[in-house]
Amino acid sequence: MKMHKIAFILLIIGGINWGLTGVINGWNLANYVGSTLAMVIYILVGVSAIFEIFSHKGLCRNCNPQGSM
Repeated sequence: MKMHKIAFILLIIGGINWGLTGVINGWNLANYVGSTLAMVIYILVGVSAIFEIFSHKGLCRNCNPQGSM
């Protein structure tokens, strides 16, 4: 359950970054942090997405009323 919350927060960060990149052309959070840190953040967001793809249905109250949350 803790991993689900961490993954969810990282997905929110990634989603906000993509939204801002689309709305404000060329704006990207990665421009304001070092390239190594940006790469780590991108990897964590990607791993979070993969984790959520495989675990979301079992953990989400809306998708599974008997879920563990």
